[in-house]
Amino acid sequence: MGSASTAWKQITPKLAESFHVLAFDLPGHGNTPLDPNQAMDPHSLAIRIADELKAIGVERAHFVGNSLGGWITMDFAATYPERVMSVTGIAPAGLWLVPTTHRTILGGISRYLAEGTYFTAAPLMKQRWARKFGFERVSPRWESLPYETIVDAFIAYGGSDGYFPAWDAMLNRRFDKTITPNIPVTIIFGDSDNTLPAQTSQERSLAPAHARWVLLTESGHAPMWDHPEEVIAEIIRTAGLAQ
Repeated sequence: MGSASTAWKQITPKLAESFHVLAFDLPGHGNTPLDPNQAMDPHSLAIRIADELKAIGVERAHFVGNSLGGWITMDFAATYPERVMSVTGIAPAGLWLVPTTHRTILGGISRYLAEGTYFTAAPLMKQRWARKFGFERVSPRWESLPYETIVDAFIAYGGSDGYFPAWDAMLNRRFDKTITPNIPVTIIFGDSDNTLPAQTSQERSLAPAHARWVLLTESGHAPMWDHPEEVIAEIIRTAGLAQ
């Protein structure tokens, strides 16, 4: 939510050695314009991605998603099991017993601030105070994140017309579907995830019973930034390609 395919830059080159990598921009995110007729709940977005994949001739794939993308990935697997070879959910949303019912003030303010300043991302993110303000809650390793990663993330967040529609579409919902046991599932969380903390948003009873859980230390809501090599290894392992 509020991210884009650019969030995967740190790991796609290495993954491309083993896979044909397709990175999506959701409606109203990155280079995909917001479609006013597109429902933005995770199930509807899973259907949209299924249609997009079919249009380019992809019948089956390994699926990886972060946050909202993780929820969409799990919904896709539950809805189209015959099209899913494996699932790696990276800090997936939707694993909460009590769904949220309204937007939070902090989330709304941060989005509006980003919307008003993201066009200055390149010079702004050279300032330590700006990086700290923008990314300290996202990553315990915010000081060492690549400059390109944080600039891309800030631009994606500030320019995301789909941010609030996606947020509203998640309200009063949670992931409550079944993924068949023959689909390998790995769920990865960071031990410092302030966006989806363990106390409220990592409910294992809602995930597939056969899912393998991985907890990465010194990692926040985007483990593929904090521990790219470990995340790559887990994706490859889940896909059954580990040596």
